[in-house]
Amino acid sequence: LQYSPENSPAVMPVRFKKLIVVGLLVVLPLCGVWQIGLGSYIHAKAILAQFLLETAWSETLKGHKEVKPWPWADTWPVCRLTVPRLGISRIVLAGASGSSLAFGPGHLFGSATSGETGNTVIAGHRDTHFKFLQELKTGDAIQLQTSNGGNIRYRISEIRVIHETETHYLARTDANILTLITCYPFNAISAGGPMRYIVIATPEITNGKMI
Repeated sequence: LQYSPENSPAVMPVRFKKLIVVGLLVVLPLCGVWQIGLGSYIHAKAILAQFLLETAWSETLKGHKEVKPWPWADTWPVCRLTVPRLGISRIVLAGASGSSLAFGPGHLFGSATSGETGNTVIAGHRDTHFKFLQELKTGDAIQLQTSNGGNIRYRISEIRVIHETETHYLARTDANILTLITCYPFNAISAGGPMRYIVIATPEITNGKMI
């Protein structure tokens, strides 16, 4: 065999290292571009979803029933929740399934609908649409716009941290109550804990009528 410096054991690791460096120089920028593209896609998807929800809500206010924001949706807008002090406005969707809560707060099926006598329960994710709950204070005003265009004004009367087993806060009542609920604590690293953060509000009454 003829000896060649290119095949020496000392040279081979250097070539291998060069190949690794070249590979990283190619792969890492591509990964960065992919991550940027993925982030842009998610952001664009969220913007488009909100536009479609607003469109569906506009159609609902015109008298159409159960207007789906996109053809394959299993939910539809039922009311709009606003908090004037915080400049918050959220379209509330029918049901509190995972697919609904991904796009907005959800009205719990079985609880009173907006404008109906009873306990209206609305749930949302603590790190997205209901993150603002931690900024609410007793006495803050909350407004629900109903599907017929009416508005109901509430005042927060109570804010509590409860265990998920305390389901009586979600039960039907004879009194008009608005209950907002999300997971707790807000800064939890993982989801699925047993604690819940609830905000309870009662309607403003003028001359014996809700306003």
